[in-house]
Amino acid sequence: MFDPKTVSLGIAPIGWCNDDMPELGAENTFQQTVSEMALAGFTGCEIGNKYPTDPAELKKALDLRGMRIASRWYSSFILTRSMEEEEKDFIANLDFLEAVGANHINVSEQSYSIQGKVDVPILTGGHKHVMNDEEWDRFCKGLNRLGQIASEHGFKLCFHHHMGTVVQTSEETDRMMSNTDPRYVFLCYDTGHFTFAGEDPLAMLKKYVDRVGHVHLKDMRLPVVEEARKNNWSFLQSVRNGAFTVPGDGNVDFDPVFKVLSDAGYQGWLLVEAEQDPAKANPLEYAIKGRTYIREHTGL
Repeated sequence: MFDPKTVSLGIAPIGWCNDDMPELGAENTFQQTVSEMALAGFTGCEIGNKYPTDPAELKKALDLRGMRIASRWYSSFILTRSMEEEEKDFIANLDFLEAVGANHINVSEQSYSIQGKVDVPILTGGHKHVMNDEEWDRFCKGLNRLGQIASEHGFKLCFHHHMGTVVQTSEETDRMMSNTDPRYVFLCYDTGHFTFAGEDPLAMLKKYVDRVGHVHLKDMRLPVVEEARKNNWSFLQSVRNGAFTVPGDGNVDFDPVFKVLSDAGYQGWLLVEAEQDPAKANPLEYAIKGRTYIREHTGL
C-alpha cells in the first residue's frame, strides 16, 4: 500500500513519558524509550521532555539505534506575543531540528489553550477559546509568516489541530486552511483529535489530503470519551483514564484512512501517537501492538 522508500513509520515518546504530565512515566529514561521504540520496529520518533538538548548527543543516540527524528511539537503563541519573539523562538527550534536531520515541524497555537488545565472540562461547558475575526486574521497571517520561514529553512510547517486549542473543530480547521497559504502551511492530520472532537476524521482527510504534511495515528476508546463528556473531565483527565490508544486497540477505522493516503500518493511520516499512562499501558507492549497492526494493514 505504501512505498517504504517514501513513507516512514515512527512513534511518539508520549506513551513512555507525558509532556503535559511529566509524572506519568517519570521513571522511563530517554535511553529506555528510544531503545524500546527501535525494538518494537520503528525507525523514527518525535521529541519528548527526556530527550537530550544537545543535538549532537541526541543524533548519536538515535543513530546507534537506526532511528531518526521525524518532527517535533512547537507551541506557538501568535495571538499573545509579538511576532518578533515568535519568529526568534521558531527559528531556534528549526535550527535544532535541522541539526538532527529533520525537515518537519508540528505547530500548535497555545494561546488560551485549556489542554493543560487539569480541572477544566474539554467537551462540556464552553471553556475553549473561540477566536473573533481580528484574532483569526492575526493568527492566519502569523501562521503564514512562520510557514514561509520554515520553507526558507527547507522545512514543512504542519499545523496540529488539537483538543482544547483555538483550532479543534472541523469548522476551525476549515477556516485555518482556507486562510493560509498552501505553499507554507500544511496539516498535521490527527485521527484521534478529530474523533475526540466529534468530527469525521475520514471526511477531513479526504478534504485536505493534498495538504497533509504529517500524520498522527491515534486511536480512541469511545466509551472513555463518553465518560469524559458525562463526568466533565479535562483533556488530561481523559488521557489518564485511557481515552487514547495505539492503532487497532480502539474504535477508529484506519483502513479507509490508509487507503485515502495511499491513493493520494502521500509521502512522509506515519507517526503513532498515543498518550497513555505507562503504569496502565506498558509502552513497549503497546508500541509492538501498534506496529503489528500497521504492518498487517499496510504492509509497512
